[in-house]
Amino acid sequence: MDPVQAGYFIVFSGRTALNVDAKGRLAIPTRHRDALMRSCGGQVVLTHHPYDSCLSLYPEQQWQDVARQVASLSDAEPVVRYLKRRFLGQAVELELDGSGRILIPTELRELVALDKRAMLVGQIHRFEIWSDTAWQAEQEQYSQIDLTAMPESVQKLSF
Repeated sequence: MDPVQAGYFIVFSGRTALNVDAKGRLAIPTRHRDALMRSCGGQVVLTHHPYDSCLSLYPEQQWQDVARQVASLSDAEPVVRYLKRRFLGQAVELELDGSGRILIPTELRELVALDKRAMLVGQIHRFEIWSDTAWQAEQEQYSQIDLTAMPESVQKLSF
């Protein structure tokens, strides 16, 4: 059953510093683990983020929706083929284990230089998983953004 139809509106927000163990396992914080278990039975999909040097973690249903949209794009443009290879072609289906952990495949850890420390960042319908080094670099880059140069659609938002 669709999580929204079942009365679940999944909201993943906030950030949490986490350890990645020697086997490449990452424990999902309890507050998010419970939502993942309710919404998708712990079935998730992990892939390379299409734009940033991080991984994207989706509950199964959200993944299917996004993957369908990406798959429907025409292969006529080389950049679209690249996007599909990076985003769809590197996706792996995972299941939270009994301790609420996911095993991040070596190939994906290497793509984003994920070692012992990670930052789990909620993005409402998915998570981003950053290496500690890449997260710090992202924060430094963000601090130098000219916020007045935001698109008009963002400037109209009321925070």
